[in-house]
Amino acid sequence: MQNNHVFGSIEGGGTKFICAIGTSQNIIAETRIPTTTPDETMSQVVAFFKEQEKNVGKLSAIGFACFGPLNPDINSKQYGYILPTPKPNWSNSNVVGMLKNQFNIPIGFDTDVNGAALGEWRWGKAQGLHTFIYLTVGTGIGGGVVAEGKLLHGLLHPEMGHIPVKHNVEKDFFEGVCPFHKDCFEGLASGVAIEKRWGVRGSTLDENHPAWDLEADYIAQALASYSYMISPQRIILGGGIGSLHHLLSKIQAKTKTLINGYIQSPMILENIESYIVHPGLGNRSGILGGMALAEMALQKND
Repeated sequence: MQNNHVFGSIEGGGTKFICAIGTSQNIIAETRIPTTTPDETMSQVVAFFKEQEKNVGKLSAIGFACFGPLNPDINSKQYGYILPTPKPNWSNSNVVGMLKNQFNIPIGFDTDVNGAALGEWRWGKAQGLHTFIYLTVGTGIGGGVVAEGKLLHGLLHPEMGHIPVKHNVEKDFFEGVCPFHKDCFEGLASGVAIEKRWGVRGSTLDENHPAWDLEADYIAQALASYSYMISPQRIILGGGIGSLHHLLSKIQAKTKTLINGYIQSPMILENIESYIVHPGLGNRSGILGGMALAEMALQKND
């Protein structure tokens, strides 16, 4: 253990924070912490890492893959902050600053979905690719992008859940749940939208429920748009809704139909089942992505 770097990883979600320590993809210890207030949650995160350091020695770096929106620009005064968010109490929280007050080590910080994309790139279904998308469809919808071998940022970071999709109001009377845009992609297709529309959680709906054809249509619209704009070599679809096995074939078929032969690639024309896939790491993409963020932060600091 003394000869290896030991990293801390945080997957910060809207309902829970998963924290782990490990050597690269090998997890040594892990815990789950409820997402309450920034002070309460982050103090428990710090306590976990401090306790683990008693067993493994000082951590070399921490990777923090967090829900957003957030500021990942290290040159910005707001770097490390969660920006205005519907999550109560978390807007404008300097979460990286809370870690830096306790740990004098490099800290990598990015969105939860960019972290998951990084995990899949290192150890999952994106190995060997240079341009791909990791999309999570769950409580909310978000996407991480690796383009030409680099995590995509820009002004801030991609907000792939907030693109417009065609809302067929004759078939779907639901107005949408997004507090900013109502019937954007997330507003119509997130787990919260499913529950609000049908009155029950998606996990309780039968595979043959009409909810799933509607869901597949909205997701396929988004995936077709991403395919035109980014030209990914693969789209990895995760999250509680996105990972449903009975939904994947519907999404693959509808996406291929919408593209309608315009993208002349065998991956779409002949191998759509290899183009739109579930994560290779299952629900571990995010926490392992945090490990990869920590490794990157250490490398940048050397």
